[in-house]
Amino acid sequence: MHRSHYFGVSGHVGSESAFEEISQWGCAKLPWLRGFLQLDYGVASPDTFERVFALLDPKQFEQAFRIWVGGIIPAVGKDQVIAIDGKSSRRTTSKAAAAPLHLVSAFAAKVGVVLGQTATAEKSNEITAIPELLKVLDIDGCIVTIDAMGTQTKIARAIRERGAHYVLCVKDNHPKLLDSIIFADIDPRGPLTPSSTHESTSTGHGRIEVRRCTAYDATDRLYKAAAWKDVASFAVVERVRTVGERTSTERAYYISSLPGDAERIALAIRSHWEVENRLHWCLDVQFGDDYARGRIGHIAHNLALVRHMVLNLIRLDKSIKTSIKTKRLLAATSDEFRAALLGFQVPEEDEDDDE
Repeated sequence: MHRSHYFGVSGHVGSESAFEEISQWGCAKLPWLRGFLQLDYGVASPDTFERVFALLDPKQFEQAFRIWVGGIIPAVGKDQVIAIDGKSSRRTTSKAAAAPLHLVSAFAAKVGVVLGQTATAEKSNEITAIPELLKVLDIDGCIVTIDAMGTQTKIARAIRERGAHYVLCVKDNHPKLLDSIIFADIDPRGPLTPSSTHESTSTGHGRIEVRRCTAYDATDRLYKAAAWKDVASFAVVERVRTVGERTSTERAYYISSLPGDAERIALAIRSHWEVENRLHWCLDVQFGDDYARGRIGHIAHNLALVRHMVLNLIRLDKSIKTSIKTKRLLAATSDEFRAALLGFQVPEEDEDDDE
């Protein structure tokens, strides 16, 4: 069985063997492919695939990706949580390029698909990449969540200017803002009364976790609150985890343009971790992203976009309830499933004329 990276079967994407596998799979499936493509000269050679992916402009490819996503998901819906986070493909570096490919992705948590992505520039980071990604996304009415690195006044402003709300994590990169949240209740002006609170409990794998979110609308207690566009609340999330006889407590702090609705803010925070569990983990475990070794031209970037496309297609498919791994196997082996996954109509064979 050949392993096709077009249809998401496992393999070290970006290595020389990957393009060999793509070409060989295409040759094996040439009659099926000719039902949708002309292919007068057959399937391209591995070297041709490598040259195309190396030369293809990833910015244009990203634009085509976003247009495609907009076609299959016309609107993500009000209050949809858009988690923005970055991931490095660790083995895409070389002596010529000191840093590996690092893509910042926008992940729609409810539907489980990637809406768009952009690569951080060389010698840059997510702080400069996130505003560029926000410019090209339709996030009106959504809630954007970002980890501490993206908690920047310019990013908060960009989110609000795009018609979305933000829930931003505050850590030590903003020490005075963090202190103003931690010590808000012992301010000389007196103790605070929470605007609302919300608690939830989850169990599994021998673990009990209780999450308590307390939201406040007293933004006058925040350090330089005016610098944060339309900030309306801050929240403290406490996670108490019990495993056996051992209990640990963690606290995290957030600012938001949402009103002090603890349940709404807690849902957004909880949804943010979908980008780790349902995107980054899947890319590594199911698609071997951290083993990708494309190091020539734009190969790494373009094949990363292909992996996002495949993951989106699999997530949106509701024809069968099974794992991503199984769907990838079916996509590589079943002509009917593959055609349905890609939205193709399988051409009917002409009946022989008996006369």
